[in-house]
Amino acid sequence: MAKSGSLKSTLAVSLNNYLDAGAIVAGSSGITLWQNYLGLSEMHLGWLNALSANALGAAIGAIIGGFLADKFGRKFIFTYNLLVYMTGVLIVMLSMSYPMLLAGFLVTGISVGIGVPASWTYISESSEVHNRGRNICISQMSWGLGPMFILFFGMLLAPGGLLYGPVESLAHAIIGADAAQAAVEVFSSRVVFATLFIVAFIAWTLQRQLEESAEFTAQKAEDKSSIVDNIKLLFTNKTAVKTVAFLATIYLTWNLVASVMGFFMPHVYETAGGLSNEMANMLSCISWVFVVVTTLLISFFVDKVAHRFFYVFGLAAALTAWILVIGGSITSIAGIWVFTILWGVNNGSSVQIFYALWGSELFPAKFRAGAQGLMFFIVRGLSAVWGLVFTFIYGENGEGFTIAAYCMVALLLIALVVGLIGMPNTRGKSLEQITKERYGENY
Repeated sequence: MAKSGSLKSTLAVSLNNYLDAGAIVAGSSGITLWQNYLGLSEMHLGWLNALSANALGAAIGAIIGGFLADKFGRKFIFTYNLLVYMTGVLIVMLSMSYPMLLAGFLVTGISVGIGVPASWTYISESSEVHNRGRNICISQMSWGLGPMFILFFGMLLAPGGLLYGPVESLAHAIIGADAAQAAVEVFSSRVVFATLFIVAFIAWTLQRQLEESAEFTAQKAEDKSSIVDNIKLLFTNKTAVKTVAFLATIYLTWNLVASVMGFFMPHVYETAGGLSNEMANMLSCISWVFVVVTTLLISFFVDKVAHRFFYVFGLAAALTAWILVIGGSITSIAGIWVFTILWGVNNGSSVQIFYALWGSELFPAKFRAGAQGLMFFIVRGLSAVWGLVFTFIYGENGEGFTIAAYCMVALLLIALVVGLIGMPNTRGKSLEQITKERYGENY
């Protein structure tokens, strides 16, 4: 693919991040409606979260998709994976029972995981040296747009929302005028998932037109390694093992905080901040606006300014937010707004940007996507476990919120210190140059 097309291809592939984050938020924002409709228990909801795009579903998909992308190509993933995503979303849209809903969440989650390693790898491999960071930021911006739009749609379409009238009319037209109220209201969530189906179809159409990564094509022409060979290389090469340990540590510690906030942020606003559900959802949406704006601003400078500056900047905002929480500021409206802005800024200049960038730079092409899939599997899997632990620490009504905040600060400090110690110097270098410096001429 011509380098001049890197922005176009980045935009097409970045839609995967929109679909990833959008699936997580669509699931969580409509979960109460599904609970009322199907009469679900807390245990049912726990399994939905555990097998979704937010946790094990994506973890399973990532470790499969990463090595498939290294064996069969990045375009192979783009050609077929979103068909799986659309199938999962369609199952959710048409769900009439809990097993059907759970299957839809699982299929969607697996597809999200399959797409992530191939997406970040393809963006880096198709970027110009001086635009690689910018393109990863564009991908990250799409990750912010997903929740922002889905939360906005959710508010408009939810019972009592401005567009609930048409949703209600649609529901009665399909299931009858005498349908139960819970069956009518859940159509709000069905329509939100329908928007993801439409975006997935557009993304699939665009991505099918992309050419294969030139770096992957060149690598496969010279090397015929099997998936098993690549896995062995990944686990036996000392440089690769150290890189996995470094990247998994910074991404895990940051993501343990971010994943909890992604799922529990409205709940935290309601229990610790005393806000209404409507106000909590609005602030969550506003936080994502700050994510998008911050990432957009950083995209103009990330290839020109030392990565260290933006890495520290994002984590400093996150640490300040949680230190304010420990000081009790979250109980005031002003404090809640400051927390919302700081957390949005953190996500906009997040560890995830640099994990995506370095993860696609620091491994040779033969197991580049597989390494990312492995790390994503570790992080999303442990995040699922942490989500359960967090609920225990936090308590039913936020009584353990201060203790939880100390845990968040400790995790963010680990991400900061480890990141500063192990941060690579890759800015301005080609992927081939980085690979030769780290692994020698044989890779």
